[in-house]
Amino acid sequence: MKLSGSDIIVRTLIEQGTDVVFGYPGGQVINIYDSLYKYQGELKHVLTAHEQGASHAADGYARATGKVGVCIATSGPGATNLVTGIATAYIDSVPLVAITGNVPTTIIGTDGFQEIDITGVTLPITKHNFFVGSIDKLADTIREAFRLAKSGRPGPVLIDVPKDVQVAQWEYEPQEAVAAEESFPAKDIRIQQAADCINASQRPFLYFGGGLITSDAQDELLQIAERIDAPIGCSMMGISGVPTDYPRFLGMQGMHGHYACSTAMHHADCIIALGCRFNDRVTGDRAKFAVGAKIVHIDIDGAELGKTVTPAHGLRGDVKKTLQKLLPLLKEAKHPQWQETINRFLEEEQQGMDSREGMTPRNVIGLLNQHLNENTPVATDVGQHQMWAAQYLNLKNTRRFISSGGLGTMGFGMGAAMGAALGTKERSVLVTGDGSFGMNLNELATAVVNRIPLVILLLNNGVLGMVRQWQTLFFDKHYSNTTLSDRQTDFVKLAEAFGAQASRALTLDELEDALTKAFACDGPYLIDCAIDKDEFVLPMLPPGGSMDDIIVRIGD
Repeated sequence: MKLSGSDIIVRTLIEQGTDVVFGYPGGQVINIYDSLYKYQGELKHVLTAHEQGASHAADGYARATGKVGVCIATSGPGATNLVTGIATAYIDSVPLVAITGNVPTTIIGTDGFQEIDITGVTLPITKHNFFVGSIDKLADTIREAFRLAKSGRPGPVLIDVPKDVQVAQWEYEPQEAVAAEESFPAKDIRIQQAADCINASQRPFLYFGGGLITSDAQDELLQIAERIDAPIGCSMMGISGVPTDYPRFLGMQGMHGHYACSTAMHHADCIIALGCRFNDRVTGDRAKFAVGAKIVHIDIDGAELGKTVTPAHGLRGDVKKTLQKLLPLLKEAKHPQWQETINRFLEEEQQGMDSREGMTPRNVIGLLNQHLNENTPVATDVGQHQMWAAQYLNLKNTRRFISSGGLGTMGFGMGAAMGAALGTKERSVLVTGDGSFGMNLNELATAVVNRIPLVILLLNNGVLGMVRQWQTLFFDKHYSNTTLSDRQTDFVKLAEAFGAQASRALTLDELEDALTKAFACDGPYLIDCAIDKDEFVLPMLPPGGSMDDIIVRIGD
């Protein structure tokens, strides 16, 4: 059947299993929006307050579901407003398809109104991007974008469609949804060499990142941990990869990781690293990172092997399929001395744990935990609140911690929490701070209009907390432009002005009452939760430091 290009775009999205798209209309996508109107019974469109919110919502949807998230924007500023969201998805390996309109092909290159070379702009932050100059290529280009976005190491793909291509007519033939390219395990000889290294270890440590979640390799990880008697740690992107209360799980490692986890990794003689990047927040001073350990690094992206640390064994392959072949080669082992050492690290961590009463970050997140069910997605923005959530949240199922890792995008959380809620059909939670929330709080309008069940726990300390923490520790308390309390923003009244429900919590009793109301609300509910401006995220590795420099308490 012959359809317009805009109809082909929408029909192909439906064909590929898309159930919701996020976006904002404009002159160069008005035809696409006319098609969305025609097919509104088959494809839901969520109008966000800003294109950046649309990209983060599509990102949160993808992280929470494992499906490809889709966002749409017009040309020029609409397209460039997607850039931060695309970059966020790229660094964290999130499958995303961004569709932008552009001026007609006859005007391309003439600096027409709202013309921008968005494929050139996004080239460094996409797996691939397409400029569709002819309608006969349109449907297959969208299919290829979906295939690329979810194959191998996932990531964002952009499709730029000029206006005349949207208007033109072409024959459309429906097809089955494309599958991701088949993944493969690492080579047998590499797997055997890795097994020999692991079998010779006396202090093994399992470490995983977001790649383990993407590969759905949680069961294999736990089987290996039991077989070789090893503790487990993760990067921030790996949080929710295994249940928080799993006995061998030591939590997050790195600059603000759990003391026992970071210390155990530092003292291991063999680190089995699964689907992770070893970025600077993990390693600190690379010259001093895990100097006594042989690293077995498994990743589907060969470019990550040896990029930042030199592994003894680098295995390029799908994590799950590689672990399935590795498991039979591993010998049953017990390491009682290593476990005694781990227990000592855990005791030391417990001794340094914040046990104060009142509205401390640990107590606030602890109260939140009591209201979560095992399927509640929790999104965060970026800053101190993000680290407290990473440290203290209790999570049972995978894909339930949604946070900007590699790019550290303030303002990510509101859109991501909405996308997660719509994707999972579960009430979601946003843990945010007054600094990050101010970046994209306009998306409250989106949450209200769409009746999205969303609990916003705003940890309000009146400052840009993480920057202020650095200023306290490393810049002689020069608090340059990190005080927000002068703005005197009343977030409760602000939320109510958008049409959301809200309350303020100054004590734990008030917080408990607010959480009870929030989790019973059928739409967005904001809790303005007051915390002290001098609360710190600890432990902390100083920038460029090593485990020798770890700060466990102020005064260290």
